[in-house]
Amino acid sequence: MQLIETVRVRGGTAPLWRLHLARLRRSAAELGIPLPGRLEPPSGADRVVRLVAGPEGVAWSERAPGSTRPVRLITTATPHPGYAHKTTDRAVFDAARHAARESGVDDALFLTAAGRVAEASVWTLFWWDGARLATPALGLGILPGVARARLAAMTGGLAERELLAAGLKGRPLFVANAARGVVPVVELDGVEVASDPRVPALAAMFWP
Repeated sequence: MQLIETVRVRGGTAPLWRLHLARLRRSAAELGIPLPGRLEPPSGADRVVRLVAGPEGVAWSERAPGSTRPVRLITTATPHPGYAHKTTDRAVFDAARHAARESGVDDALFLTAAGRVAEASVWTLFWWDGARLATPALGLGILPGVARARLAAMTGGLAERELLAAGLKGRPLFVANAARGVVPVVELDGVEVASDPRVPALAAMFWP
């Protein structure tokens, strides 16, 4: 097993590098994966840099940034497997995303075995609970995403919720990750999702 960090480079720097490095070090310590004493942030042209760290060292690759168009989600019947660390053990997520795209949408939304909303295959899900920004609780076994940490810092903290799927009905939703930032959800399980002006406002503020 190896650890992954997917780092966005914008304007010549990696603006969320500190958050990536903190998560990488935390996971490496918990899983017993050695890291070099110093890791330099990527720089240069706008792109996504993928860092893979394992017992044999660190490897880097890169790709173009993905789309930031609004996304459509479908709930997968596959239970969320638990994903507390961002590792290469992603077969369940990749299969669900592939099936979602085969059905004509962008990504799959996972529920826990108890029916609580978890996360999408490559996104953390968010909504508003009154005036507070809410997201599934880390105690459900979901990834402590870098975008989640960034949004928590921006908003003064997140409300963690263990929400049944029916609790999403009628709520404006958005997803976020550290490669593409904040992106609105426009459809969930074939039903249109309401828009909210707070989503583009957060998207504009996301990159420091």
